[in-house]
Amino acid sequence: MPSLKALLLALFIIAVVVDQSFVEANFPKSMYINWGAHHSSFAGNGEDLQLVLDQTSGSAVKSKRSFLFGSIEMLIKLVPGNSAGTVTAYYHDEIDFEFLGNVSGQPYIVHTNIYTQGNGSREQQFYLWFDPTADFHNYTIHWNPTEVVWYIDNLPIRVFRNYEKDGIAFPNKQGMRVHASLWNADNWATRGGLVKIDWNSSPFIARFRRFRARACKWDGPVSINQCATKSPANWWTSPSFSQLSSSQMGQLNWVRQNFMIYDYCKDTKRLNGQIPPECLKQQF
Repeated sequence: MPSLKALLLALFIIAVVVDQSFVEANFPKSMYINWGAHHSSFAGNGEDLQLVLDQTSGSAVKSKRSFLFGSIEMLIKLVPGNSAGTVTAYYHDEIDFEFLGNVSGQPYIVHTNIYTQGNGSREQQFYLWFDPTADFHNYTIHWNPTEVVWYIDNLPIRVFRNYEKDGIAFPNKQGMRVHASLWNADNWATRGGLVKIDWNSSPFIARFRRFRARACKWDGPVSINQCATKSPANWWTSPSFSQLSSSQMGQLNWVRQNFMIYDYCKDTKRLNGQIPPECLKQQF
């Protein structure tokens, strides 16, 4: 039988780990409405969030804390019907999921991007293999010192690896807040801006549920090393999270071969033949 002292020590260690890496999921406690207050509402004891867009305003929420490394997830049910010109966004400051609306019957486009040192233009886009308006689906951003991985319903769809040693910037020195928003982007969102919002279909409503942040809380520059240090508390630094497993690679390839519609690495016309250096590296 373990001693009382050993049990108390184990409980203390568990408490430290939980305090470091888990943030209260209740929306009002973990996020605040940063615009469109009259177009946003919390429900379900704080577990549910509704964002609304009409001709007067969109709406958005923002996490109260910043994070550096870990896993951020949200269940989202996108705007149904004719959502052309709308964008539902869920992002971690510099690591993006954006859902580009479309006319009824046409598929949503998932637009992903990553910004480093203020530079984006690393877009990859996918069609979804399900109706994202019929039910809630899980969208997760997993971020550690080795790589960033975007997941949909636990299937990896994209990876951005850390090649900072080769002069390629990687987001690892600044905490990021989590955002969710619904807004008018009909100057570019649907068919490059050719299809505008039909305001007769408004209000447009996106629903969010069960925000979870199992991540390292940002407490200023001291967190750069603290959050990257390999330790049991920093579970995201475990070797098992440094690269996708063989089964995850199979899932990633299935998504990319069947549903990927745009990859900046292959857009030689836009890049004037100048392939970004990360595109010449091992991607996964």
